[in-house]
Amino acid sequence: MDNKVYTAKDYKSDQYVRWCPGCGDHAVVTTLQKAMAELGIPPHEVAVISGIGCSSRLTYYMNTYGFHTIHGRAAAIATGVKTANPAITVWQVSGDGDCLAIGGNHFIHILRRNVDVNILLLNNKIYGLTKGQYSPTSDRGAITKSSPYGTVEDPFIPAELTFGARGHFFARAIDVDLEVSKECMVAAGRHKGASVVEILQNCVIFNDKIHSYVSDRAFRAERTIHLRQGEKMLFGQNMDKGLVLDGYRLKAVTVGENGVTLDDILTHDATTPNDILHQMLAMMDGHELPLAVGVIRNVEALTYDKEVEAQIEKVRSKNPTKTLRDLLLEGDTWEVK
Repeated sequence: MDNKVYTAKDYKSDQYVRWCPGCGDHAVVTTLQKAMAELGIPPHEVAVISGIGCSSRLTYYMNTYGFHTIHGRAAAIATGVKTANPAITVWQVSGDGDCLAIGGNHFIHILRRNVDVNILLLNNKIYGLTKGQYSPTSDRGAITKSSPYGTVEDPFIPAELTFGARGHFFARAIDVDLEVSKECMVAAGRHKGASVVEILQNCVIFNDKIHSYVSDRAFRAERTIHLRQGEKMLFGQNMDKGLVLDGYRLKAVTVGENGVTLDDILTHDATTPNDILHQMLAMMDGHELPLAVGVIRNVEALTYDKEVEAQIEKVRSKNPTKTLRDLLLEGDTWEVK
C-alpha cells in the first residue's frame, strides 16, 4: 500500500455500463468502488475475477486488473490468482447461478481451503442473462421460464452452504442499502481468508421485487436487523425490539414488555469461533424473525495461500538448488566441441 488517498473514481473504468436501467448491479459496482477507496489498496494491486452472468460483467467497470472467466469457474481461477501472487487483493463477483449451480463445487472448496478471496455473491434468485430460468436460490413454487407451473424443489440458502463448508466470514446486505453494503465489503476486504458477502439484488426484468418484503423502505426496519459487532441485537422502527435465546432457538421480544429489559437482549459477537449462533442468525429470513444484515461471522484462521507460500519457502530453504542455472548445472556436465 502507498500513502495516496484514493477515491471511488480511481477504481472506475472508462467502460459504458451495460446493465438494465434499475438493475441492482449498478448499486453494487458503485458501492464496491467506494469500499475499495476506503480500503486504500492501489488499483494495480487488485484483481477482480468473475464468471458468467449479468453480475459477472462488473469486472469491466473496475479500473483494476480483471478476468471475465467462464461459467462457474470464477472461484477456481481466483484461487489460482491468489496462490500464485499472494500480494494481490482478489475479489470474486458471481451470481447465484454462476456461483451455486455449475460453480457450487468450487464455492464450497474455496471456503474449506480458506483462500484469501473476497466473494461477492449477488443473489436475485433467477438466471437473468439467459432470460429468466429458475436458479439454485429460487423459492419453491417460483414461476419462471423453465418452471411455468412452479418449481418443485427447495432452494440453496447461501449462508447455510457457507457455514456447511466451514466458512469463517459471512455478511449480508441489500442492494438498495448502500451503507450496509459498503460496511460489509470493507470488512470482507480487511478479513484474512475467504469472505462471502451475499447481496440481495433485484432483477427488474425477470424477478422484479423478489426481495421487496425486506428491501422496501416502508417496512425494512421491522423486517431486518443490522448486526454490529459488540452491540445489542435491536431492530424495529423505534429500535425497541430485540433478539433473545429461548431455549435452543432465537426469539423476538419487545423491550419494556413482559419484564424484558435491554440487558436481556443478545449482544452480537461475530468473532467467536463457535458458529452455532451465527448460523441461527444467518438463517432468519425476515418473516417470523428479521433478516440479518451486516457482518454475521468474522473469524480469523489459517489461509490456504499463506500456508502454500510458507511451505514453498520452507522447502526452498532446505534445497541447495536456488536458481534455474543451479538446477541445470547440478548434474554431470560436459562440453561439446
